[in-house]
Amino acid sequence: MSAKTEVRLGVIGLGNMGSEHIRNIEAGKVARLRVTAVCDIVPEKLERYKDKYKCYTSSEELIRSGEVDAVIVATPHYFHTTIGIDALNNGLHTLVEKPISVHKADAEKLIAAHTNKDLVFSAMFNQRTDPHYIKLREIIQSGKLGKITRVNWIITNWYRTQAYYDNGGWRATWKGEGGGVLLNQCPHQLDLMQWLFGMPKSIRAYCKIGNFHNIEVEDTVTAYLEYPNGATGVFITTTGETPGTNRLEVCGEYGKIVIEDGTIKWTTNTVGQEEFIKTNPNGFATPEHWNIEIPCWGNGPQHMGIFNNFVEAILDGKPLLAPAEEGINSVELGTSMLYSSFNDVTVELPLDGAKYEAMLMDLIKNSKTTKDVNQVAKVVQMGGSFQNA
Repeated sequence: MSAKTEVRLGVIGLGNMGSEHIRNIEAGKVARLRVTAVCDIVPEKLERYKDKYKCYTSSEELIRSGEVDAVIVATPHYFHTTIGIDALNNGLHTLVEKPISVHKADAEKLIAAHTNKDLVFSAMFNQRTDPHYIKLREIIQSGKLGKITRVNWIITNWYRTQAYYDNGGWRATWKGEGGGVLLNQCPHQLDLMQWLFGMPKSIRAYCKIGNFHNIEVEDTVTAYLEYPNGATGVFITTTGETPGTNRLEVCGEYGKIVIEDGTIKWTTNTVGQEEFIKTNPNGFATPEHWNIEIPCWGNGPQHMGIFNNFVEAILDGKPLLAPAEEGINSVELGTSMLYSSFNDVTVELPLDGAKYEAMLMDLIKNSKTTKDVNQVAKVVQMGGSFQNA
């Protein structure tokens, strides 16, 4: 617990998310948090803040300025590892946007830098504040659903046009972003998959490169997962379908829960399905079941919920909702899907991080994409293990 009464925050990265975070903090949506410094490698983005905050074009200078107690790293993906490590090494509480790193080897380096456990190290997995998923987790952990037997998540409401991908030299490139829908849109769902159900033991995936768009990364994914308890899972996503779907279906020994269209529908069996299979003499009988719709409103506090928790952890010692160390799991899920697809193999977890990094380096080396070279180069320069790519 800190003796301080507020946290001074540095915002590193002034794109859409960084700017939105500043607006919300300025609006008083996070108690005891005050922005004192901002940073972006594009000087023009600093203009609107120069009369309010200390402004930097170098993250190293902001981190060493003495103006902040904590930072939010809201930059393109490759920055997360090196800036996060630098912030932790210089004694700053650190909040990292998703994904915490582009690949497992870099995530391991970032996590290894958190040696001072007095520093709060969190990840922006704001979907953990959604009451639908909180309730589902409560039900699973209570045992009322019984052993999980199957999980299906169709998350295809990420529709994007070609203009979206053409806007930004780093976007949808192996060198600038490190992947497509799995690295950009889906880290929240991948985080929820491991938060709710644990990590699978194996993954077989099929990722289509530029299926709907003129891009070099995946925009369509179908993955099959197997869990240690025998449960199976299917994860389907794309940025090329409209209207899209967001449907999570979870089957267990005592019924099924479906989250879709802002509702939680629970069909609960009065008798366990395996017991009923073994004991009922009628070949077409089914257990008696009840249909329950669980009241659940809104999406929760989202980003501001994570920010408030981050501040409470720093000042009050409150447990984190989303410890950054857990961020390696969503990275491993997404990159295992890519590795499986590119190599036409079933990946047995844990993924070999060095093998995936080598594959990614080859993709970068053989890239034929011609975007804003200067913008991509800046990302690579800040990418730590990618400086010589």
